[in-house]
Amino acid sequence: MTTPFFETTDLFERGVGNYVMYRIPGLCTTPNGAVLAWTEARQGRGGDWDDIDIVMRRSFDNGVTWDEPRCIVDHNTYGPGPINNCNSIVDTVTGEVHFLYCYNYSRAFYMKTADDGATFTEPVEITATFEQFRPEYNWNWLAVGLPMGIQLRNGRLVIPIWISESTTSSHAPNRCATIYSDDHGQTWQRGDIVEDVVPNNSETVGVELEDGSVLLNIRNRAGVRRRLYSISQDGATNWSIPQLDPALLEPTCEASLLRYSWASEGRSRILFCNPDNDAGKDAKGSVVYRVRRNVTIKMSYDDCKTWPVSKVIEPGMSGYSALAICPDKTILCLFERGKPDGTDTDDYLTLARFNLGWLTDGDDPA
Repeated sequence: MTTPFFETTDLFERGVGNYVMYRIPGLCTTPNGAVLAWTEARQGRGGDWDDIDIVMRRSFDNGVTWDEPRCIVDHNTYGPGPINNCNSIVDTVTGEVHFLYCYNYSRAFYMKTADDGATFTEPVEITATFEQFRPEYNWNWLAVGLPMGIQLRNGRLVIPIWISESTTSSHAPNRCATIYSDDHGQTWQRGDIVEDVVPNNSETVGVELEDGSVLLNIRNRAGVRRRLYSISQDGATNWSIPQLDPALLEPTCEASLLRYSWASEGRSRILFCNPDNDAGKDAKGSVVYRVRRNVTIKMSYDDCKTWPVSKVIEPGMSGYSALAICPDKTILCLFERGKPDGTDTDDYLTLARFNLGWLTDGDDPA
């Protein structure tokens, strides 16, 4: 058995470089084994609507060392305002990595890299795909789900999205759905909108299950303090009525979800990460539902039905996360982390590197 290990490295730090702060981590491993880490590099006061670029770092040794940050999407190309919700889908058929992102929560773009993030194709606008939702839902704002999309075993690319009818910057009310491509990103189509039996479903991540269906794990803003899930047989249509997962606490935050292995590889394993915290108190002692701390990774052996494995990565203030698996099966988690005094969640983007032995305390039979 491999010796358990766990280590952390800060990849981005508030005030370092030409930006006020860094938020919204993204992470993936390319088919060639390079690790790409990106983030929203924020100017102004660091808010969601300020000027924002997308900045990337790369690693070629399973996340041990990293090159210097560089801007891969400059907001000045589009005008004042944010580039936001940058997401990836790794394509094991073509060897490319597909990237989708938004400008000003009103336009969506697509680009890809075939050389481990060294260069990218010229972005193509795909807002027309979101326009396909209008007959059913007349949105004002749009966004890709966070932190990543997936490629199904049949080759289909699937990425969650959300759309909002709000006329303000609140992003609520909103609905979630998926868009998909069956031609490796050349064209994109809309899927069905998920039922809003619990309102205001936004940032969403998906995973393919053993039977080929797709499960969406959904951020829940309704205050019931549990994650939602919905299942489709093809990742696009006929989403099941969303249900609450009693094991997954919800502090109104993004989460990450990633398959580690299939049953055909010895054992089915799916990883989930979020701030495992459901409520807290503000300075006046009132209960609030957006206290983000205790980022924790969990693992399921039964396609997200139960989560018997749980390990805390960061007990302090911590928020959004992104997961990736290296070729040597090292697990990477890039997450938002605050200072030890607990004043914020957005001071660092910290990378945790660990293996299955650390996560399971050596108790994970194949």
